[in-house]
Amino acid sequence: MSDLDRNYASPFGRAAGRIDAATVDAGLRAYMLRIYNYMSIGLAITGLAALGVYMAAVTSDPSGATAKIGNAFLTPFGYAMFVSPLKWLFILAPLAMVFVISAGIDRLRPATAQMLFWVFSALMGISLSSIFLVYTHTSIVRVFFITAATFGALSLYGYTTKRDMSGMGSFLFMGLFGIIIASLVNLFLASSVL
Repeated sequence: MSDLDRNYASPFGRAAGRIDAATVDAGLRAYMLRIYNYMSIGLAITGLAALGVYMAAVTSDPSGATAKIGNAFLTPFGYAMFVSPLKWLFILAPLAMVFVISAGIDRLRPATAQMLFWVFSALMGISLSSIFLVYTHTSIVRVFFITAATFGALSLYGYTTKRDMSGMGSFLFMGLFGIIIASLVNLFLASSVL
């Protein structure tokens, strides 16, 4: 999806001229805006695909239901998506797409990579549609907006301060491991403190 060509050699040589910081900043701003737009559209595709699959998989009429999961009555499509062995296809399809895209990303044209990204976004939505069976719609919307606000705030902070935040990566990764370990301990010990 990147239009950046790292192998491009200037026909005028390295010392052809200097580019001022304002030109670089404007180009970087336009590039990052394009990336954020792609990611926003991808997130919208994921959300709409998840909601669409859920709406097609669930019915409010118990007489037309094939199965029941929790409080949800499943249509035949829902049964195929969430109960039958076919569910593994929908669960593992995004992982397969990651391997396909990773294997050929250096040889793909930008338009092909972009199309594969849209397909991946839709597959993620199909795969994540089962969360509507487990969590309430209010909970899902709340977590979405908390995540979006956190991402936006951190992006704005990194962009306005122009700090290189890559040094925080190892610290935050260790913090993530700590949270995962604490969650596993809480899962097995059922401690209310954690």
